[in-house]
Amino acid sequence: MSVLDYRLGRIVVMALAIALASGDVISAASEDEVIARHSRALLFETRVLSLDTGYRRDYGSGVVYAEYFASQDLMFPTRVNEEQLRQKDYVFGIRDVAAAKAWPLDVFTGGVVISDAVGVREVVLMGDAETRTVRAYDRGGRMFEGAAVRNKLRGHGGLWEVEEEMLVGPDGTRLARVPGHVAYWFAWDGYMGVQSELYGSQD
Repeated sequence: MSVLDYRLGRIVVMALAIALASGDVISAASEDEVIARHSRALLFETRVLSLDTGYRRDYGSGVVYAEYFASQDLMFPTRVNEEQLRQKDYVFGIRDVAAAKAWPLDVFTGGVVISDAVGVREVVLMGDAETRTVRAYDRGGRMFEGAAVRNKLRGHGGLWEVEEEMLVGPDGTRLARVPGHVAYWFAWDGYMGVQSELYGSQD
C-alpha cells in the first residue's frame, strides 16, 4: 500500500465518521455521494501534485489503461468460462445473502427494463448498454415495464417514479434500491464462479 493509498483510506474513514456523526443516513446507493461530499471538506486545503513531472507521459483521464480497455486481452492470464460470454464482456452483478446473479450489459441495449429475481429476492432492473449503467430495485412481486416518460416505470397502479434510492408508486409505496455493480465477465466469473447465475443461460 502506498502512502497515497493510506492517506486516502484515512480520508474516506474520516468522511464516513463525520457523516455518521452529523446524522447522515448511509446506504449502498448513497455511500459514494456521502464520502465525496465530506471528503471535499477534508481536502479543502490539500495541495494537488503537478502533472509536470519531468517525464514525457500523457496523464490524461483514462489514457494509461486506454489500450487495455479497448482490447479483449487481459493483463494477466486467468481461467474464465467463455462458453456464453467473452472474458471482457461487461455484466451487471448482484450479490445477495444466499444468491448471486449477473446480467450481460448487452441485454439492456435500448434501455430495456427486466423483471427478474436473485435467488428468492425479486428485482427489477433498468439499464442502458451504451452508457454501461444499470440500476436494480426490489419489486415485491410486481411486474414493471418501461415508460415513455423519463425516470418513470409502468407498474402496478400506473407510473412509478424512479429515484436514486427507491421506486415510488402512485399510492406512495416505496421499493428500495438493490446494490449491484458493473464488472468484466472474467472478474465476476473468477470471483463468483458456479455460485452465480447468469441471465439468459440454459439451466
